[in-house]
Amino acid sequence: MTNREGKLIMSTWKSVLIAGAMAFAPAHALAAPGKEAPLAEVVAPADEESDQSEATSKAAMADAKAKMQKEIDEAIKMMERIFGVDKLPAVPPAQLALAQTTTTALVPPGSLAKMIDNMYGKLFKGFMGEFGGMSDLMLSIKTGVESEKIAALDEKSKVAIADLFDPHRKEREEQITNVVKPLIEEVLGDLEGPMRNGMAYAYARKFNAQQLGDMNAFFATPSGKAYTSEWMALQADPEVMLAIVKGVPPLIEKFMDRGPEIEGKLKDLPKERQLADLSDAELAKLAKLMKVSVKELKEQRDQWNSTDDATEAVDAAGDDWSADAATDAVADAAVAAEAAIDDPAYDRDTWSDADRTRVEQLEEAASAASAAAYDAQEEVVAKVRKKKTSK
Repeated sequence: MTNREGKLIMSTWKSVLIAGAMAFAPAHALAAPGKEAPLAEVVAPADEESDQSEATSKAAMADAKAKMQKEIDEAIKMMERIFGVDKLPAVPPAQLALAQTTTTALVPPGSLAKMIDNMYGKLFKGFMGEFGGMSDLMLSIKTGVESEKIAALDEKSKVAIADLFDPHRKEREEQITNVVKPLIEEVLGDLEGPMRNGMAYAYARKFNAQQLGDMNAFFATPSGKAYTSEWMALQADPEVMLAIVKGVPPLIEKFMDRGPEIEGKLKDLPKERQLADLSDAELAKLAKLMKVSVKELKEQRDQWNSTDDATEAVDAAGDDWSADAATDAVADAAVAAEAAIDDPAYDRDTWSDADRTRVEQLEEAASAASAAAYDAQEEVVAKVRKKKTSK
């Protein structure tokens, strides 16, 4: 296997892992707002050409795991604050025991894997079909022929074309499926215990002893067992999911049609006041409530006022500035980066060394120019503020 082939396979492997994780994990668990997604750091293997030592790689992995755990702990604390879970009264042991019997029946071993398999089997195969070399998009990228022309070809021709590039395509897809799916099932199995426990507390608070007893009696019957073995998997049944998707457009259309009405009803609401809107008397009251000095709040209020004035002055002077070409280049690069999420052609591992070097040099120059443009803007803002305060 050549180094280039190894890189391509590694890239595919990373994509599969990330896609698999995204299919099963909540979005907020993968990436907290304003922070890097820890997943990419955890699953990304070390580059084969890297000169990092094994000890350094282990340290980097440990650091990535620690960072991920820290962000998850922060998310847990935030959820506890929002929902006030830590302030809930204790659950009576007898009530909790009844609820644990209920949730053990509702989430039997393997039920999460069964639910995900309804969706995952089809989703994963579809994903592999789109990015495994058989889709119109991938064939267009590999051949340079427009995807519309490829779409007009019959299935037999597409298979023959894909096989020319990768005669072992099906075996490779099968091997990846055999490696990833057991891992996902193992992870889901680990989640079942915490899920049962959380559900037990929720059920113990929501239902009384009589209701829990009735549920447990039903779940012990053949019909009840049949229900508990399938109810979760049916949440991800293709017919259910398709019905939900079909129901989305009417929902959106209602909001679009009633947009003017909603806007009219909301625009009359008084706007939220800012610190700059408070009078001296109100600042004194606020200072007493917050146990801080009036001087500190006045400084903050005056700073808000000066910032707003400076922003208006800068906006007024903005017409005299000419757009810097490098700034435009940075904006174009941002658009290209967004497109890279959906277009495998942006995978730099597939680029030639010369092309990659040229793009990186231009990006570095654009970044430097963008920084210079920002510094120039800050300089103008400072001048405007100085001119205003000197009057």
